Amino acid sequence: MRKIHFSWVILSITFITIIVAGIIRSSSGIFIDPFETEFGWDRPTISFSFALCLFLYGFSGPFMAAFVDVFGLKRMMLYSMSILSIGLGFTFIMKSEWQLILIWGVMLGVGSGLFLTVLSTQVANRWFVKRRGLAVGILTAATATGQLILLPVLASFVENYSWRTAIALIFVLSIAMLILIAMFMKSWPKDIGIMPYGQEEIAVEEPKIVKQQNPFKMAIASLFEGLKVKEFWLLAGSFFICGLSTSGLIGTHFISYCISFGIPLVTAASMLSFMGVFDLIGTTISGWLSDRFDNRWLLFWYYSLRGVSLLFLPFALAQGSYTWLVIFSIFYGLDWIATVPPTIGLTRQKFGIEKSAMMYGWITAAHQVGAGVAAFSGGIIYKVFNSYMWAFLLAGGFCLIASLFVILIKKQPSKEFV
Repeated sequence: MRKIHFSWVILSITFITIIVAGIIRSSSGIFIDPFETEFGWDRPTISFSFALCLFLYGFSGPFMAAFVDVFGLKRMMLYSMSILSIGLGFTFIMKSEWQLILIWGVMLGVGSGLFLTVLSTQVANRWFVKRRGLAVGILTAATATGQLILLPVLASFVENYSWRTAIALIFVLSIAMLILIAMFMKSWPKDIGIMPYGQEEIAVEEPKIVKQQNPFKMAIASLFEGLKVKEFWLLAGSFFICGLSTSGLIGTHFISYCISFGIPLVTAASMLSFMGVFDLIGTTISGWLSDRFDNRWLLFWYYSLRGVSLLFLPFALAQGSYTWLVIFSIFYGLDWIATVPPTIGLTRQKFGIEKSAMMYGWITAAHQVGAGVAAFSGGIIYKVFNSYMWAFLLAGGFCLIASLFVILIKKQPSKEFV
């Protein structure tokens, strides 16, 4: 029997860790109504704290990539998960709006930054030479898998017990992940005396680590380098719209949008988790496709189809039929995070493997600016119009624009192994 390469063990540990970090961040939509009811906070204030979380976890990405290069992958994973655990612990004793903003905006935003931005790129670059796109696809799908497994459970806890019980569940999971990372995670294949998966067949130079460099200067320098390149702007612009149309809008406001049509909380959360089932499939397939086809055209079709699905959602809800909502959930779910593997692939091709993590970190920062804009403006649009319809129609239109951005990217020889 052939022995399983340890790279797949590392991928499995990372997958589980991203699941937990993903559910911690994406659970925000479940707590909008309970926080509004118990504390009397208005929806724009709650939306602002969740928008700040999206913004900070995105902008922390390139800095996290630099810190990983300087301090090590395992150590940064432990630090980040500790911040998430402490933030969840503080949630039990919060009383004021500024505390909500500090905990759910700042702490959970920074704490989830590594796991939900550059970790998949770092692990794939370090541990895989062959099947790198597939590895990225699997790890990216982990954020949706968290919704698949836990969102309905958390919603049920909120509905049948209290929001504190739901927080307790993800708090315990975060502690379990700290133990798992401490016991089994490794930063490099050389730490256990092996080569990355596939390197015995394909020679590749390991990215250099320069520990004496200032990680903040490294991250800022990479930003200025990217700003000089047209492809960086096109990727960042399309990813801004990606964030706006996924975690910012669907992740934050989809459940409340469904509730406004009389759909129960648990049912709405189940629909979101149902999307996670198909996103797990779609994103994994997208990773496989990104190893084989032109990543620009993959993104063109992903954004186009997502735009159509978002334009369809208000119609589906207005029909009052669960059948139409299930159709939307399947169609949208297949495309939710499918954009990540080809975006990482194009970043790696343009900037090379050594710079790809930090460059992708900045591109992800644009993603989270878009997510923050949608999370906050969605609350404002609801307050003004007493409906989310315009928020979803605008997001659909922006996705069609993003499909034009990516097709303008010039095809070029890969720098993946340079």
